Amino acid sequence: MLTDRYELTMLAAALADGTAGRRCVFEVFARRLPDGRRYGVVAGLGRLLDELARFRFGDAELTQLAETGVVDATTLDWLADYRFAGDIDGYPEGELYFPGSPVLTVTGSFAEAVVLETLALSVLNHDCAIASAAARMVAAAGGRPLIEMGSRRTHERAAVACARAAYLAGFASTSNLEASRQFGIPTAGTAAHAFILLHDDEQVAFASQVATLGTKTTLLVDTYDIRRGIERAVAAAGTELGAIRIDSGDLGELARQARDQLDALGARATRIVLSGDLDEYAIAALRAEPVDAYGVGTSVVTGSGAPTAGMVYKLVEVDGRPVAKRSSAKESRGGRKSAMRRYKPTGTALEEVVHRADSPLPAGPHDRVLPVPLMRGGQRVADLETLEQSRERLRAALVSVPWEGLKLSKGDPAIPTVFQ
Repeated sequence: MLTDRYELTMLAAALADGTAGRRCVFEVFARRLPDGRRYGVVAGLGRLLDELARFRFGDAELTQLAETGVVDATTLDWLADYRFAGDIDGYPEGELYFPGSPVLTVTGSFAEAVVLETLALSVLNHDCAIASAAARMVAAAGGRPLIEMGSRRTHERAAVACARAAYLAGFASTSNLEASRQFGIPTAGTAAHAFILLHDDEQVAFASQVATLGTKTTLLVDTYDIRRGIERAVAAAGTELGAIRIDSGDLGELARQARDQLDALGARATRIVLSGDLDEYAIAALRAEPVDAYGVGTSVVTGSGAPTAGMVYKLVEVDGRPVAKRSSAKESRGGRKSAMRRYKPTGTALEEVVHRADSPLPAGPHDRVLPVPLMRGGQRVADLETLEQSRERLRAALVSVPWEGLKLSKGDPAIPTVFQ
């Protein structure tokens, strides 16, 4: 029932007029990237295929549809037996996409494919947006680890998906325990200001945390006076203190002062973790500072200003005949498509060529076809890449991007999309 009503009303009408069984191809793509973005990151395919396997209309759903009069008895009978039996191809998770990239291709009867629109778009628009923003933050961090800390800034279920997408994009860990349980993502987290305020004395709070979690813990030092907080943190844990965290103030200046103070106290190996409304621009501004890790919350779970990838689910072929919307504002290209990314001999990406799938292009020695089979006849073709493999795929993909395409400033997509 996590779908839009018009999918079922279209289904009802198609069943009634005899067009429901026509062989159709739907494609998921973004007409453009969010303002200022140079590339997008594919994420959410694993979640989508898992959800598709559970996409059923049981007795409770059918009763609700009948009682509310959404569809007629014929459509209810059809939905009772619904199982997607078509084919799906798509870009692997961790792959980059650009305007017009056929990120997902769904082939089947009109009836079985049209009802998947909301499911596909809700997963991909969310996860791709989060992963795309997170990848920019990872690039801005310049190799320093990032912790995803956004669970308290989004829906409880979205928080789990956000943690997965951020980890795919290169974040080192998450604060979300359910994401760890479902996907094996490393977790991080020690204490909030509430724990410090619970105790009558900051020193006592630090001593309690160290006694429970050990000297390698991270102590939050900005509840009161940061300089005194650092003194007390080292006093509580000794010079082997794992890290301090600063969550407010002029983070760059405070990081410099903290590093000098920690070194003077003999805690030279103690790391400095910064958090507090960080995004990719703030992280980039802190690259020259003595920062060891970043905690990112609101900006990553909201896509850092682009909470949706802007993808659409469009019918492009009916019974082998290309169809396309001709609206000047929302034009689409007809026919089932594939895509090839062309590279220089050095490995730098040159362009993405989107072409009719029935007219394959000759591939050069360094070129790569992007879509891969995901489902055939309603069954998964093979296991998807692991989350770790997808992380590595994205890392390699970003290495191939021309350096101009990694800038945070506004500009054209990192590589052009060529349509043939």
